[in-house]
Amino acid sequence: MTTTSAGPEANSDSPGVRHVKRPTPLRESVYEALTEMIIDGTLERGRHLVEVELAGMLGVSRQPVREALQRLNNEGWVDLRPGFGAMVHVPAEDEVDQLLAARAALESESARLAARNPDKDAVAKLKELCKIGAQLQETGDIDGTVRTNAELHSLITEMSGNRFLVDFAGQVDRRVRWYYTPVAPVRGAASWREHTRLVKAIADGDEDKAAQIMREHTEHTRKAYHDLQTGTPAEDSPTPDKKPRRRTT
Repeated sequence: MTTTSAGPEANSDSPGVRHVKRPTPLRESVYEALTEMIIDGTLERGRHLVEVELAGMLGVSRQPVREALQRLNNEGWVDLRPGFGAMVHVPAEDEVDQLLAARAALESESARLAARNPDKDAVAKLKELCKIGAQLQETGDIDGTVRTNAELHSLITEMSGNRFLVDFAGQVDRRVRWYYTPVAPVRGAASWREHTRLVKAIADGDEDKAAQIMREHTEHTRKAYHDLQTGTPAEDSPTPDKKPRRRTT
């Protein structure tokens, strides 16, 4: 039977400690916590994952960590290597291209449908998210920027009124956030200018323009990711006196 006591493996004063919530099944809580830690870069790509270390960070025993790592391996977040252990997956460039191509197809259609019958309250929320996202980007809050970006895209998909698009987009949302996190500082203000144009097209009921802007927006993100991997200088990088930061709370 799996225990919930961390014993000597846990240290509540250690950096990175994230005690999971209960009464959600422990293995599910551990899986969710590790997934978010991979997405936000706490567990960086290529990192060797040690069960006892992860158990201490989460305040649990090793068994649910082992179960979570197996599930993460099955879903492509982690690579389990015989004789070596687990490592955070390092995405190949074609993985990113394929995911963003799928995202472009889903979200361009979502934007088109959202513009067909734009809801005033939803449009107002989109405009507010654009303001929040731009402010977070300006202050260098990467985590906040990525979350706000995801919330804006999710709301547009919901506005489509197509529950299948909502379901499909939800399946790729986490992976998109993982890929987007490294390029958020590179995309910078340009991304939020694109969002503002997109929201205007939706508010104006311009279906074709909304779909086009969304496709272009996704392509810019794909190109930014590619340029980051190849070391190509970015056109819209953060200013030197404003270093990107991560929230600590």
